[in-house]
Amino acid sequence: MSPARPDYSRYETLSITRRGANDAVLDIQMKAQNGKLPTAGHDGHWELCEIWRDIDKDDSVRCAVLRGDGLGFSGGGDLALVQDMASDFAVRTRVWKEARDLVYNVINCDKPIVSAMHGPAVGAGLVAGLLADISIATKTAKIVDGHTRLGVAAGDHAAIVWPLLCGMAKAKYYLMLCEAVSGEEAERIGLVSLAVDEDQLLPKAYEVADRLAAGSATAIRWTKYSLNNWLRQAGPTFDTSLALEFMGFAGPDVREGVASLRERRAPRY
Repeated sequence: MSPARPDYSRYETLSITRRGANDAVLDIQMKAQNGKLPTAGHDGHWELCEIWRDIDKDDSVRCAVLRGDGLGFSGGGDLALVQDMASDFAVRTRVWKEARDLVYNVINCDKPIVSAMHGPAVGAGLVAGLLADISIATKTAKIVDGHTRLGVAAGDHAAIVWPLLCGMAKAKYYLMLCEAVSGEEAERIGLVSLAVDEDQLLPKAYEVADRLAAGSATAIRWTKYSLNNWLRQAGPTFDTSLALEFMGFAGPDVREGVASLRERRAPRY
């Protein structure tokens, strides 16, 4: 007897549907808040971490597509969550574990993952977007690792994958200065797999997903597993960056970072 499918209806911040031949492609859309951008609050952060475990054990899924709703792919962490992390040790340690698991769950999910990024791509959504096996962005997408602007180290996924994708020099430039990367430039430097025009984003993502779903499951999954050993080798580097990021949430700079974002001004560190 094949195992029961996971109950995807329990996810409230993700809209999950099936498409393609035999419904083998799982389409995951991060829901926008107030019609603007998907942001990761307490529930959304946990759900984005947990969904990959369900996909990994769902034998009916052969590929997953992750995309955003509204004006962009993802808007980063909800400021209320950030404030709670800065002031509450229990919240900080819980979210640290989720942030760690999000990265490793995407890496260890045996199903291929395709990301389709448009508009701003920041925060927890960007973690999955850039760790996806095939990352596709619109040419005008705005990819930003916003950590140093917030006053904490670039933890999350940055140290584990940016140097491997685009090289150390580019990684340091964009991560330390918190510079935005357009989708077109991201493709040029190797940060994403493909950059396409806006109207081609979903058609291209679904085309790639359908091809992956139709291919040899074992060949594709074992290729992913093998290649992701490059990322597993960087695990200690990632663990250090994440620990330093979350140590920063207990410091004074993050309070100024949050205040400056709320007041729409430059931070004064």
